[in-house]
Amino acid sequence: MTEDLTKKAAEMLLNGATMLSEPCPYCAGVRVMKEGFALCINCGRKPEKKDIPKEKAPESFKSSLVLTLENKLQVLSKELENEKDHEKQQEILKSINSILETLDKMKGK
Repeated sequence: MTEDLTKKAAEMLLNGATMLSEPCPYCAGVRVMKEGFALCINCGRKPEKKDIPKEKAPESFKSSLVLTLENKLQVLSKELENEKDHEKQQEILKSINSILETLDKMKGK
């Protein structure tokens, strides 16, 4: 393991890279990956770029959560309608706003 490779790997790790559990396919050394590029800190070889799949929440979970949030909005709206205390009204409005922001994020707006 050369000092240059060690420094480069340390720099990559400090900038958000991760160590891979799979060894280098060429020399079985430790590899570090950042933005789809893996670097072996033993031999310095860089295999081709590897796309990292992003996990998505299942649609059933997403739609269930949207339904739950929409129901909560209805409950909070009724609560706001009947509330006389100004401070409590502000708390309810903050909750409503938070739910609306979450729904917008989930719906991709």
